[in-house]
Amino acid sequence: MKVIVHGGAGSDPDEPEPRQAVLDEAAETGAAEPSVVDAIESAVHVLESSPRFNAGVGGAVQSDGEIRTDAGVMTSDREAGAVCSMPGVERAVSAARVVMEETPHVLVSGDHAVDLAEDFGVETGVNLWSEETREKWDDLDSVPEGTPSDHLDWLREKFGGSPESERDPKDHDTVGAVATDGDEFAAATSTGGRWLALAGRVGDVPQIGSGFFAAPAGAASATGAGEDIAKATLTRRAVRHLESGHEAQAAADRAIEEFAELTGSSAGVIVLDRDGNAGSAFNSDAMQTAVGSRTTRE
Repeated sequence: MKVIVHGGAGSDPDEPEPRQAVLDEAAETGAAEPSVVDAIESAVHVLESSPRFNAGVGGAVQSDGEIRTDAGVMTSDREAGAVCSMPGVERAVSAARVVMEETPHVLVSGDHAVDLAEDFGVETGVNLWSEETREKWDDLDSVPEGTPSDHLDWLREKFGGSPESERDPKDHDTVGAVATDGDEFAAATSTGGRWLALAGRVGDVPQIGSGFFAAPAGAASATGAGEDIAKATLTRRAVRHLESGHEAQAAADRAIEEFAELTGSSAGVIVLDRDGNAGSAFNSDAMQTAVGSRTTRE
């Protein structure tokens, strides 16, 4: 089993070494699993449980003071599942797996996704606040109230109306994993969204071909400017380059080059190809990754 994980593409992290240690643990945990789906789920669990990333515990807070999680998973036989806008669900990747394996659907949202996850044994009602997110929220000089329009007015006034200025450096700390056992692939991405995004906002992460994608040629997981990733379908673009005969690193490089030309925004992508090669590329200041590989389960 080979697994590559990422911890988001964004600014240089304040404490890169501890973050890298968590990523290394995630990659090795995933590589010890017997199937590609187990591998990506276990790897992402490690990252969702760490407040150092914007997924699960420590996720971004939306404009109404709620942390909502999103995730998506896909396998190379084109089975897929995704969830979004879930309050109180740390292991969003497991909820996405429930959608893929237990329902005839691809995406389930909001409280209904929470109920579905709980019905299949995924823990709900989890306190997703970290010490850092609580301090940041409490330090705001005001919080938005009223209607969605009122929330938007507050965001424009506070951040000057620029979508880029509304982003917090940790917004890009979305997590993801890609795995292959030499025959099959699976990809997963999980996030807490964007800091102070309009309540209910959903980005690229649970959208097939944007935050995650898998096919017989390989698989990819993305991170970065969510709206632009969705518009450019970044992971589908990366896997298409695999299908055209490029190895993983070349596919990742070309996808990010095209993304930058199309959007002018920053993002990152991790890729595995059918030969087991791992690739990663980003045009932000930093993106930490880790690779784990095991030939037998220990």
